[in-house]
Amino acid sequence: MAKKSKRYQAIKANVDREKLYGLREALDLCKTNATAKFNESVEVHIRLGVDPRQADQQVRGTVPLPHGTGVTKRVLVITTGEKLKEAEEAGADFVGSDDMVQKVEGGWLDFDAVITSPDMMKSVGRLGKILGPRGLMPSAKTGTVTFDVADAVKEVKAGRVEFRLDKFGIIHKAIGKTSFTTDQLYDNARAFFQAILKAKPSAAKGTYVKSFSVASTMGVGIKIDPNAAQKEISAVE
Repeated sequence: MAKKSKRYQAIKANVDREKLYGLREALDLCKTNATAKFNESVEVHIRLGVDPRQADQQVRGTVPLPHGTGVTKRVLVITTGEKLKEAEEAGADFVGSDDMVQKVEGGWLDFDAVITSPDMMKSVGRLGKILGPRGLMPSAKTGTVTFDVADAVKEVKAGRVEFRLDKFGIIHKAIGKTSFTTDQLYDNARAFFQAILKAKPSAAKGTYVKSFSVASTMGVGIKIDPNAAQKEISAVE
């Protein structure tokens, strides 16, 4: 087993592994522990009490983070006609039609999000095996298959993020940078957690949120009390 660095050991010593922290307290500690030489991401990890093998227990959606993610996404729009100009004016980084589909089929993947109009889905559907495993396949459920391509581009650029349950029943997502203030991270985390709660499938039984933790890129996981977090968010709504 690789020996942990002194930096990591010092960070680990700051976190009580048996304690369930409050949301704001955990985020503040996460910032304090971010001692790497780069601007680390702050990630949330939420384990849900659903069966990811069941179609009626899937959890996915989108949510605009109030303060963005700290990363500007490169957006590819695949559409036709007047929508091409609308996408360009909205700030899309790459715009095209079947030419872009062919470019992606050829191995080009220099983008972070894909938006398409419904009339192009027949062509874009061919990219499922390429975009799907990378979490980039457009979907009406996440607002990335739409005729309102301009609005979709602006929302993605402003910090809208997608979330989706993995095969282990966990949702992972970066909700900001350690350079953000604690208040900014708190606002983002609260908005994200609120979206997860609203996305609860009707087929889910028992405890919905099993565990909740935050960590910076090079930090350690900090456990949050999910029940207290839910009460806190309900009180704010």
